[in-house]
Amino acid sequence: MNKLFRCCGALALGLALAAGGALGAPTPAGFVRAQGTQFTLDGKPYRYVGANYWYGGLLATQGPAGKARLATELDFLKQHGVANLRVMVGAEGLSNGYQYRVLQPLQPTQGQFDERIMAGLDYLLAELGKRQMKAVLHFTNTWEWSGGLGQYLEWNGYTGQPLPKNPGYSWDKYRAYIAQFYTCTPCQDAVATYIRYVLARTNSLTHKKYVNDPAIMAWEIINEPRPMLPAATPAFEAWMKQTAALVKSIDPNHLLTTGSEGDIATDNDMAVYERLHADPHIDYLTIHIWPKNWGWFRDTATAKGFPAVLARTTAYVNKHAAEAQKLGKPLVVEEFGLPRDGQTFTPAATTALRDQYCGALFGMAKGNTPASRVIAGYNFWAFGGAARPVPGQVFWKPGDAYMGDPGGEEQGLNSVFDADQSTWAVIDQYSKTIR
Repeated sequence: MNKLFRCCGALALGLALAAGGALGAPTPAGFVRAQGTQFTLDGKPYRYVGANYWYGGLLATQGPAGKARLATELDFLKQHGVANLRVMVGAEGLSNGYQYRVLQPLQPTQGQFDERIMAGLDYLLAELGKRQMKAVLHFTNTWEWSGGLGQYLEWNGYTGQPLPKNPGYSWDKYRAYIAQFYTCTPCQDAVATYIRYVLARTNSLTHKKYVNDPAIMAWEIINEPRPMLPAATPAFEAWMKQTAALVKSIDPNHLLTTGSEGDIATDNDMAVYERLHADPHIDYLTIHIWPKNWGWFRDTATAKGFPAVLARTTAYVNKHAAEAQKLGKPLVVEEFGLPRDGQTFTPAATTALRDQYCGALFGMAKGNTPASRVIAGYNFWAFGGAARPVPGQVFWKPGDAYMGDPGGEEQGLNSVFDADQSTWAVIDQYSKTIR
């Protein structure tokens, strides 16, 4: 970033802060704010390289060993400049024989909440606060691995949810099933009850109300919202809008975002993405980037397709950066990943392409480019910490350690383990540069 841009940016930021102080309530200390296309923290620019740590709130529920692992991993992350973690608030529903679902739900049955799971989230937030780290917390999920929207449909009489890896599953059947959520009033009421429950909580350890806790940077309505079918788009947008208004009516202190992947979630209809993030209750834009899942390279031919992956990634970021600039809000690249070289899942496999990919993405926040002026943060997918896949076992089983890959994904596929030294070298470099 050149000196002229720094100077002008600082002047603009100062004017924005002065206007905020004059026109609104004083900003509570320790809370992240959106000021134009960047974040601020206590009056200073706040930019970050963060991680996804979806299971972070579950570790403390596993007794002394889980708490010890959590403390070690948070210290490790902080040492590497990773102080922003994207975490699941809680899972919904019991497994009912589906082995790939999170087996420690916050909401075992509709409207019934497990205090032990919330105590685990309390513990995580208390530990983050001690380390001056921040959490981005998403309420629910489009996908089945944590219950999500499909669970609310099941609870309200919509039978026959197609589940991945089960007989009869297809993507088209799953889309059609989930799209029903946006016209299911009891389902939406149940999510609203869940959100109110969480936002009304007082941390059992710090005695801070969640709405007053600066360890929380932001809330997210849902992980990867999608209308699923074009015909469901109006109802989908209406639900997102009313849910955003609900969150902000209870908690005006924290930032709020959507959790969106970008326009790929709406069949490349950028107008839908723009309307979602133009909502005045939505403070910043998000995108996710999944070259493997989106078919940007074939099978295990990551190296062969890598130049095209980089080109498509750059174009995808730039397209959404233009939307962020248009709306005058920050952009966070909050999920991205690439398999280990050769798409083997063992930690012994190298990560040369992943490292190069992360470096290219992080590098887009440098300099004085349209993208660099709106990118305010990154959360790579995902921190696997000290966990390791069970040798000879592909998918998660009860009793296995949690890692970055949810149960329905190959364990080790996208996890960044604490021993991945070459990846941490890239993260170290850019976490300092971006800050």
